[in-house]
Amino acid sequence: MEEAVTAGQLRERGNALFQAGDHAAALAAYTQALSLCDAEPERAVLHRNRAACYLKLEDYAKAEADASKAIEADGRDMKALFRRSQALQKLGRLDQAVSDLQRCVSLEPKNKAFQEALRALGSTMHEKMKTMSCTDSKVEQMFQILLDPEEKDADKKQKAAQNLIVLAREEAGAEKIFQSDGVRLLTQLLDTAKADLMLAALRTLVGLCSGHRSRTMAILAELGAPRLSAVLGVEHEQVSLAACNLLHVMFDSLKEGLQKDFRGKEDAVVLDSSKDLKLLIKHLLELLALEGASAHGRDNALNLLIKVVPRKSPKETNNSMSLWVIDQGLKKILEVGSTVCGAPGSLPVTENSRMSASVLLSKLYDDLKCDAERENFHHLCEDYVRSWFEGHELAGKLRAIQTVSCLLQGPSDAGNRVLELEGIMDSVLSLCASVCEAHQLVAVEALIHAADKAKRASFITANGVSLLKEIYKHSERDSIRIRALVGLCKLGSAGGTDFSMKQFAEGSTMKLAKQCRKWLCNETIDAGTRRWAVEGLAYLTFDADVKEEFVEDKAAMQAMFQLAKSEDRSVLYAVASTLVNCTNSYDHEEPDPQMLELAKYAKQHIPEQHPKDKPEFVKRRVRKLLTAGVVSALACMVKSENPALTNSCRELISRVFLALVEEAEDRGGVVAQGGGKALIPLSLEGTEVGQTKAAQALAKITITSNPEMAFPGERIYEVVRPLVSLLHLQRTGLENFEGLMALTNLAGISERLRQKILKEKAVPMIEGYMFEEHELIRLAATECMCNMAMSKEVQELFLAEGSDRLKLMVLYSGEEDEKLRRAASGTLAMLTALHPPICKRIPQVTVHWLEILQALLLSPSAELQHRGAVVVMNMMAAEREVAEQLIASEMLEILSVLAKEKDKPRVAQAATESLAQAVAYGLIKPNPGQE
Repeated sequence: MEEAVTAGQLRERGNALFQAGDHAAALAAYTQALSLCDAEPERAVLHRNRAACYLKLEDYAKAEADASKAIEADGRDMKALFRRSQALQKLGRLDQAVSDLQRCVSLEPKNKAFQEALRALGSTMHEKMKTMSCTDSKVEQMFQILLDPEEKDADKKQKAAQNLIVLAREEAGAEKIFQSDGVRLLTQLLDTAKADLMLAALRTLVGLCSGHRSRTMAILAELGAPRLSAVLGVEHEQVSLAACNLLHVMFDSLKEGLQKDFRGKEDAVVLDSSKDLKLLIKHLLELLALEGASAHGRDNALNLLIKVVPRKSPKETNNSMSLWVIDQGLKKILEVGSTVCGAPGSLPVTENSRMSASVLLSKLYDDLKCDAERENFHHLCEDYVRSWFEGHELAGKLRAIQTVSCLLQGPSDAGNRVLELEGIMDSVLSLCASVCEAHQLVAVEALIHAADKAKRASFITANGVSLLKEIYKHSERDSIRIRALVGLCKLGSAGGTDFSMKQFAEGSTMKLAKQCRKWLCNETIDAGTRRWAVEGLAYLTFDADVKEEFVEDKAAMQAMFQLAKSEDRSVLYAVASTLVNCTNSYDHEEPDPQMLELAKYAKQHIPEQHPKDKPEFVKRRVRKLLTAGVVSALACMVKSENPALTNSCRELISRVFLALVEEAEDRGGVVAQGGGKALIPLSLEGTEVGQTKAAQALAKITITSNPEMAFPGERIYEVVRPLVSLLHLQRTGLENFEGLMALTNLAGISERLRQKILKEKAVPMIEGYMFEEHELIRLAATECMCNMAMSKEVQELFLAEGSDRLKLMVLYSGEEDEKLRRAASGTLAMLTALHPPICKRIPQVTVHWLEILQALLLSPSAELQHRGAVVVMNMMAAEREVAEQLIASEMLEILSVLAKEKDKPRVAQAATESLAQAVAYGLIKPNPGQE
């Protein structure tokens, strides 16, 4: 047996590798030596050497840590002191770096390298001090330019504002502005009421507040929540948006606390920001019902509340903020939701305001944890509706009905409860026949929203269909007719995709769809009204005949895509629903044949698929949507920051994308139009189903496209996490398989990508699938591990004590499945070449190792022969004892034959090198007839 490698030998190996420029390998050698070494002086040297490696690898924090360990053992270790000073310089801790260099100079005064380094560092510190003092004067100068009423040079003012914003983005600059009475001066800029100066102040304040809780609290105390709320509510849209961004940053800083290690005054501050959070939210809620606030300011306040109030995850146990907002502000949110546009005294709102209110109400309701909390929510909603419905005559009834619509679009349980209050439904039906267009609009919309809620659908089918038909046929106003048509569409699609369940007479659905497409294409109608045409199609496209006609109508598709890109984001869900229906990307399970027979026997209803929903029709529809430009529309929808892009909407878009990339030949076009970029955020945020569908679409693209082209630059690293999520046990076998295939492609590209895969903890999951019964999944996992084995960390795993990883690879190299053998033997060839210690371990993992290697060399497959020959060649070169075992078997005869194979040059070359190594060891004599 060979003697174990000593720490001294490993240190020498590390030195040689360091001299050769292989700093990562040298680091590994020194680290292994440390694990074998107990003597303190030797450990100090190894830590010092590791510090040199880390400096070369630009990991300065670890370089400093290792150098410090060496200095602890020997305070006069000049090399360690010098290396620590280099690391400290890179970490920006110049004063500590100077201290170490001064120590080096005192220990060796004549060392010119130390003297030069100290001079250079002194010069750097001087420049920094000069810059800081210069920054002080620049900050003062910038504020003077901005606040000087006599300064007329607009370019000069713009440049000063931009410099201030850029300075605030750096921590040192932000602190300098803060310490230089900057908050008071920024407040003066805000109070000028000049849009350009207000924008400069708000954007600078964003830099001051980002990631710094104590500074945020001080700024909030100086500015005051009322002032910030007032700026949010101004008419100037950009100023309002900038104020919204500042408040969002403030919320994040107050909620998450310090993200960095700040020293000095920071430590002395007791950071209790809960009061500040509630104060800001209180003013946002008051802004909602404030008549003087602008419409977009109200929208921005709603958007902020949606982002900051509900819990991010059900795993968080504390929902007290949502409960507080419901108690303090639910009625204020309902004030926005109940607004009747054009009515006397109504709040200014945009086309998105009521939808945003619905989304906020839905998120608050979903954040409740028990029946008592939900009951309180219901009571507050019912009290609000009654307060308008009773004693306010017609105007009050309209507000009450509008509130019902808002709730039905958000927390529908609450909507159903208020819909059942005495007199509400009767008022809705009677107002549908009103001669006043505004009143009729409110009532018809409420009827439509109630139509697809299970509790009311049968009642409305019985009482509302005839009324809606009358309105559709006889109303002179398109705005009313189109809404009545949508109500009929909802009721007509009650059977979903079940071909056998039709609510209306043959041909009626097609007529409704034709009218929807006609209105959709009519650009003389306002976008808000045309949106309802898409709502109608979202229901009618359950019918395959309607789908087929829609994809044939290029003008209708283009009109819908243009609406999806417009500012009215409330259309997003309807567009996504229509596309899900056209691509058949909704969930549909194949019924169990036995259950079908039982249903027939019991004379139960059996769902039937429409003939035009068969795969060949779906494939043709997908192609037509792609040609019409569906990808760019979807990409634009994903970019939306609007609350209308709910998690449910994201899921629908993910489903469509997955259908679009089903065929390999379509994937390049999807990527070229921005589909790859759009899928990344969809795979990281939303419902679990939506994230999985988006991740699977990314996997399909990664499998058949060049990942570096499909996801250029840093984007390729963002793809790793979604792909790893497909390996989780709750995913389907197909998702597991595609995730593994995609990761195999990424792992073969670069070490940085392999490190990212390792960081996402994918390796244990990949290993788990190597034991999978399904042969394709097992093969994909083995191929993925083959590429991952190029990383040193993975190579080390194969040598871990008690691990069967190497044994599994050897045994798989002897399996009957040729593809599996190819993947496993390829992994062995790579491992034995990159990590020689593995060569010595192979004979120990299984008694069958020799016959498996011999079977590879005798395989009819040239690829398997080559892999086997490379493994044998690497094992021969690794150690004489292993070579003896190989040569003592039939391997010598096999290698001798293979060395003469002229039609397989790579195999012959590897066999020849193995024989040459045996000669070098003196195990066999050279053939006199060969060189």
